[in-house]
Amino acid sequence: MRISFSIVALALFSLLAPAHSDDSKRARPNVVFILADDLGYSDLGCYGGEIATPNLDRLAANGLRFTQFYNTARCWPSRGVLLTGYYAQQIRRDTVPGIPSGGQGVRPRWARLLPDMLKPLGYRSYHSGKWHVDGKPLAGGFDRSYDLADQNRFFSPQNHLEDDQPLPAAKPESGYYATTAIADHAIKCLIDHAREFANRPFFHYLCFTSPHFPLQAPAEDIARYAGKYSAGWETARSQRYARLKSLGIVSCPLSALEREVGPPYDFPAALEELGPGEINRPLPWRELSDAQRVFQATKMAIHAAMVDRMDHEIGRVLDQLRAMDAIENTLIFFASDNGASAEIMVRGDGHDSQAAPGSAKTHLCLGPGFSSAANTPFRRHKTWVHEGGISTPLIVHWPRGMTARGELRHNPGHLIDVVPTVLEAVGGKRFETWENAPVPAPPGKSLVPAFARDGAVPHESLWWQHEGNRALRVGDWKIVAAGADAAWELYDLKTDRAESNDLAAKQPDRTRELAEIWTRHFEEFRDLAKKDLPEK
Repeated sequence: MRISFSIVALALFSLLAPAHSDDSKRARPNVVFILADDLGYSDLGCYGGEIATPNLDRLAANGLRFTQFYNTARCWPSRGVLLTGYYAQQIRRDTVPGIPSGGQGVRPRWARLLPDMLKPLGYRSYHSGKWHVDGKPLAGGFDRSYDLADQNRFFSPQNHLEDDQPLPAAKPESGYYATTAIADHAIKCLIDHAREFANRPFFHYLCFTSPHFPLQAPAEDIARYAGKYSAGWETARSQRYARLKSLGIVSCPLSALEREVGPPYDFPAALEELGPGEINRPLPWRELSDAQRVFQATKMAIHAAMVDRMDHEIGRVLDQLRAMDAIENTLIFFASDNGASAEIMVRGDGHDSQAAPGSAKTHLCLGPGFSSAANTPFRRHKTWVHEGGISTPLIVHWPRGMTARGELRHNPGHLIDVVPTVLEAVGGKRFETWENAPVPAPPGKSLVPAFARDGAVPHESLWWQHEGNRALRVGDWKIVAAGADAAWELYDLKTDRAESNDLAAKQPDRTRELAEIWTRHFEEFRDLAKKDLPEK
């Protein structure tokens, strides 16, 4: 089944949409949060990339770009954090040793999702795309949902649901493509909202699966990037870095390629299945064989095509907001759930090396070479909590709610800040009690003051842990460790956000002090995660 709508119907709706009233100028803002999957820090044009992203670039030109915004390094903890306002370990959505938690962890009953907090204000809430949160969307407070639960196929998913009810598997000949289908559902919800609930504000959680593996895209999109990356990942990194500096987004030196750092998980059978063009280390481009250079450049072209197509579909959603005369008073966010991925594996329907790269019969992953380019200028990738794994673009666009146009914000922020930001913007409040018991105070802060002035929102600290990788940021100082048994590294992010100059040996007292803060937070989060455990 392909979720679609008639372009003619959209045109007719645009003509019949109610005129903008004076009352709407005083209305609570709508909220749209757009989330990409495995997008690199520098993949967008407005963040230094060469990929065509004109719709997101226009949002940035008429809004804000945050340069130091963070995620959790992985998809499911990021989504739990974004929708609840708590660190993933606090709500058992990332691993806490000794406690049922992680990707299958169940949130405490008090950890409600954002739609429940917006409901008392009259909001209707919609979800389109990837879910990856415990429970079902409608049970979490959403009024409508399209849940693309199949992350192994972009062209013919076998597991997807509408309003929590299973849909038939999409047939290969149906013309289904995930990125388009997600946007189709979003547009359908917006049209229905304007027709049936025009007097009520809405929250739309729009979650694309692009550019997560498998790298699959329409052939015409891939063709636009054919040959674009034949000069290699070092060239792509250096060009992106130059643009990032010229835009004022970064000022740190470019990190060195870590030639011995490969995928976070080892699947030797996948390397064999993918053939001689695959390589699991970011070796110098000149050292690769001709077959490897062609294969790697082709993979990056598909990644670019997926980002390009996502931007195009975002443009269609924005056109619908304009048709509803809603875009001026819609608070729009765009971010990514983690950095670009160095993973290499084969899942789903397997990989046919004779099929056209990027087609439904292939299963390709970006890998550490071009993932390093996507995460320019930072080190490491998804799953690590070095800057490359946890740094995301954040675009904020709200014409009626802020005067900033095309400005940068270097104020650090984190997905824990989304809930308090939205609640302040719409005049809502969090749950302070649940079932007659106090709800723990969330760790995030509203970024609304930063909409007006850079540096207006200080954080006492920002904290990370994923699969043993650990980090803490206090001010401009960051400690980070790549693994549960690894020693702490120390960086001054004010001058070295690329984490090139480890100061731990020179400043052991500072390193120890920050490590104690990290441990204290972990113990607090573990104690909270122990409470209200679900019955077995």
